[in-house]
Amino acid sequence: MKLSNAILAAALVLSPSFATAQTTVKHIQTEKAAIATGVWVGDTYYLSGQLADPVTPGDPAKKTAPVYATDTKTQAASVFAKIQKALQDQGLDMKDVVKMTVFLGPDPTTGKLDFAGMQGEYLKYFGTATQPNKPARSAFQVAALAAPWALLEIEVIAVKSK
Repeated sequence: MKLSNAILAAALVLSPSFATAQTTVKHIQTEKAAIATGVWVGDTYYLSGQLADPVTPGDPAKKTAPVYATDTKTQAASVFAKIQKALQDQGLDMKDVVKMTVFLGPDPTTGKLDFAGMQGEYLKYFGTATQPNKPARSAFQVAALAAPWALLEIEVIAVKSK
């Protein structure tokens, strides 16, 4: 009887359900948005894809639409600034980014991908003297993005340093 109790106790201790810690999941979202801005899973933050802000906001009273930059470099500058702000809002910074996915659409004036425009802005945030960390990264050319004016969308995964 004692041997079977010992075997049962060992099985419970070694069971994955007892050995695995509970992971905390927290959604950063607003009531109006269709998706979460980001999601924390433990110490890892998944930031949803970011698009450029308009260079000139629209005015509903005057029935004017927002105006967006029409070049990848300017849109990339806006996107990287938004990513940095979103990370800072969560107590993170660009140094915490471990993975980045970049979706690039064709430039409307040339019909070609402007990887250099995006890369020039990327290099202002990663691999610098003050911030030497570089994330793993994938970049894809896409036919179009969900917003018809968007030339790129970038999502990141960041891990809070201990």
